[in-house]
Amino acid sequence: MTDTTRDACGTAQGGALGTRLNWLRAAVLGANDGVVSTAGLVVGVAGATGDRGTLLTAGLAGLLAGSLSMAAGEYVSVSTQRDSEKAALAQEKRVLSDRPEAALDELTDLLADRGLSRDVAREAAEQLTERDALRAHARVQLGIDPDELTDPWHAAWASFVAFTAGALLPLLAIVLPSAPWRLPVTVVSVLAALAVTGLAGARLGAAPARPAVLRNVGGGALAMAVTYGAGALLGAAGV
Repeated sequence: MTDTTRDACGTAQGGALGTRLNWLRAAVLGANDGVVSTAGLVVGVAGATGDRGTLLTAGLAGLLAGSLSMAAGEYVSVSTQRDSEKAALAQEKRVLSDRPEAALDELTDLLADRGLSRDVAREAAEQLTERDALRAHARVQLGIDPDELTDPWHAAWASFVAFTAGALLPLLAIVLPSAPWRLPVTVVSVLAALAVTGLAGARLGAAPARPAVLRNVGGGALAMAVTYGAGALLGAAGV
């Protein structure tokens, strides 16, 4: 492969890296959701009762409901995306079959729009088309790798695992310590975990770390305070 063709393929490699970063960000956000939602649930229940069995039941119910909901939502979302990618590839395949010269001109225009001279863009387009016309158009025009279409099952499992991993921390923190320590241990461990996920999300998104961490920690603290207050009021009312 010539340097020209390699340069033209650089966008596809960058897209693959972007896809991996998106998956990492999704995993961090899934874990973050697991921490916040389960912490809010168990802390709210802890405001009403200190019974370990009740806390464990509520935490497990929240963990399963949240992880399954996340997995189902991700499966539906990614399935829709995959269907759209397949439809786009089928349309592009028809265009390549019916109007190959027009397709070559279009690929040339796309490469030229990305900074290549017209002659170099034409040479790159011809070389890419000779190797695999559909893959070339899919990558350059659609931003899709035909060999790496999004897998809804992978996405669903990734969301399930990420949420579960995050949810386990507040669940274990609320049921393992003795009664006087349950709430302090849970609050401290949850806020520390939110600081870590906030920092990781900021780093993956190349965003400032401090505001992201403060937002994450502040939001989690507010959620726990509100749910604990609601639980305490309900417990005092004997509901």
